Amino acid sequence: MVDFIRTHIIYRYSISHRIVTDNGIQFSNSWMDRLCGKYKFKQYKSSIYNVAANGLAEAFNKTLCNLLKKIVSKSKKDWQKKIGEALWAYRTTHHTPIGVTPYSLVYGVEAFLPLER
Repeated sequence: MVDFIRTHIIYRYSISHRIVTDNGIQFSNSWMDRLCGKYKFKQYKSSIYNVAANGLAEAFNKTLCNLLKKIVSKSKKDWQKKIGEALWAYRTTHHTPIGVTPYSLVYGVEAFLPLER
């Protein structure tokens, strides 16, 4: 988990002031404490059950499952190869509540789709 946080969060998006994790044992260890100390951010543990956050996660999971159903083969054995495509489609699609794409929220610009090149 420490390698994932360093590689996919810190190196990609820079150092945050804090990180919110669940109460999993993978986040409660000396390696995680050293990572927090090295990069000088604080770790906050979320409550075990958060109705609002769990509802958002359920809604996203439903959307992701629907996307995967459309692009995986009938045997459904290749879903792990297609999940990147499904996530790309989700991240580059405008969402009504926020009015922009999730990609533009993270990077500040819209993504160039292969069709646009």
